Amino acid sequence: MNGQISSTQSVEKKEKIWTKDFILICLANFFIFLGFQMTLPTLPLFVEQLGGNDQIIGLVVGIFTFSALLIRPYSGHALESKGRGFVYLTGLIIFVLSVGSYSVISGIFFLLGIRIIQGLGWGLSTTATGTIASDLIPPSRRGEGLGYFGLSGNLALAFGPSLGLMLVDEISFQLLFLICAGLGLTAFLLSIQIRFKKAEKEPVTHKWDIYEKSALKPALLLFFITATFGGIASFLPLYTVQKGVEGIQWYFFIYAIALMITRTFAGQLYDRKGHQAIFLPGVSLIFMAMLLLAWLPNSLSLFTAAFLYGFGFGTIQPGLQAWAIEKAPKNRKGMANATFFSFFDLGIGIGAMIYGQISHLFGYQSIYYTSALSVLLSAFLYLFFLKKERKYASS
Repeated sequence: MNGQISSTQSVEKKEKIWTKDFILICLANFFIFLGFQMTLPTLPLFVEQLGGNDQIIGLVVGIFTFSALLIRPYSGHALESKGRGFVYLTGLIIFVLSVGSYSVISGIFFLLGIRIIQGLGWGLSTTATGTIASDLIPPSRRGEGLGYFGLSGNLALAFGPSLGLMLVDEISFQLLFLICAGLGLTAFLLSIQIRFKKAEKEPVTHKWDIYEKSALKPALLLFFITATFGGIASFLPLYTVQKGVEGIQWYFFIYAIALMITRTFAGQLYDRKGHQAIFLPGVSLIFMAMLLLAWLPNSLSLFTAAFLYGFGFGTIQPGLQAWAIEKAPKNRKGMANATFFSFFDLGIGIGAMIYGQISHLFGYQSIYYTSALSVLLSAFLYLFFLKKERKYASS
């Protein structure tokens, strides 16, 4: 009898999510994302102060994304061969030094160079942090745990941009960037207390081994969803001005709140019922959000679109990430996470460039109709994958 009780207690202990290390990685993720989110709306203002135009602002934003994208395959291999701690802490140090360097920059050329370096640090740290979190979460509760973990980044998204804009009205850009670097340093100090999974000897791989095959399906689905981010982040403020719709400052706050709500249940739903229970409902909400943005008659439609988009994406993202990781071999979890976030970055970067050309030729409204088509393509692709899975299972 005592043996049974002991066994039951052991199972319960194994199934625990909120361990000391998991709490630390969530806190570290919050602080690094807060520092990052505070720079998002303020860097374009800094570029203007340096004498840059809209094209330079786009370059400053885009070069960061592609820099992060290029480092992710290396990050995936290094997570297995050099260890989680090495990759994550290196990324955090690079982030701290690069953001702190903004405070002494006086020219756009040097800003672009530092922006590339920051992208490398961001690619290293964000690839590592998702893998570290998945290591610390029991496999049976991975979707739920990744949902909670994602909540730390969502909190930063809810408050970071507004906080950055508020501070820059009161203090200099130089002091703001030092504060952001300090937040990254806080993340580093929290992270050095985590017991990271030890590095394993990774099998010899081809030099062009830059993705994990088992993660391609969820990553490709994510690509067509995150492509819509480019149209929202880059052009929605300009579109609302053109339409005479007020309240854009509330859009991202409502979006973040909706994301946080979904983190309380979406991962658990994935753990219990799989991706079939979350993907199509989530995609439907995002599709409706794109149509609302294309219409956009008033502020209420803007706020409704923000909530629908946040609720839809928050429902989908933890499940897709768990799907990408759980199908990968044990020694390829890091590469699976790298593949997932590479497609995340690629969607945002390519989306921003394509929608920039579409808006130039056909106007802002066409961006959101095209985004709706991208979301539909993701849904059709998912149904194709599902049909193949069922056919394979029955054979």
